[in-house]
Amino acid sequence: MLNNHHLLNDASLIKLQASKFLTFANLKIRMESNTKAINSELLCDAVVKGIEELKGEGISVLDLREIDSAVSDFFVICHATSATQVRAVTNSIKKETRSNLSERPWHIEGLDNCEWVLIDYSNVVAHVFMKEKRDFYRLEDLWADAKITTIDSAE
Repeated sequence: MLNNHHLLNDASLIKLQASKFLTFANLKIRMESNTKAINSELLCDAVVKGIEELKGEGISVLDLREIDSAVSDFFVICHATSATQVRAVTNSIKKETRSNLSERPWHIEGLDNCEWVLIDYSNVVAHVFMKEKRDFYRLEDLWADAKITTIDSAE
C-alpha cells in the first residue's frame, strides 16, 4: 500500500510539473507573439519614415495580419519618379531600419533594374516601384482584403 501511495504522488507530481511547463510554454508563446506584433508595427513605421526621408510618393500600408494566407504582417508600398530615386528610397529604408531598430533585410530583390524593388524583413515587406510598374501590378487591389492606410506625406 505504501508503494502505491508513493507512485500516486509521483504521478501527481509529474502531472503538476507538466501543467506548469505547458502554462509557461503558452505564456512564452503569447509573449513572443505580442513582441512580434509590436516589432512589426515599429518596423513598419521605420520603413515609412525611410520612404518619407527621400520623398517616396503614394505611400500605402497594408495590414495583412487578419488575412490567413498572408506572407507577412505588413506591406508598405510606394513609388518613385526615377530609377535613381527608387534606389535612394531603398537605401533610405535600409538605413532607417538599421540605425533605429538594428534590423537588416532578410532579402532584397529588384535592384538590377530598379523598376520594382522588394525589401523583405519577413514580417514587413517594402515595395518601392516606378510609377508605371505600380500602376500595372496594383498590389493594393490584389490584397484588397487588407486594411489599407494611405500616408499623406508633408510637402
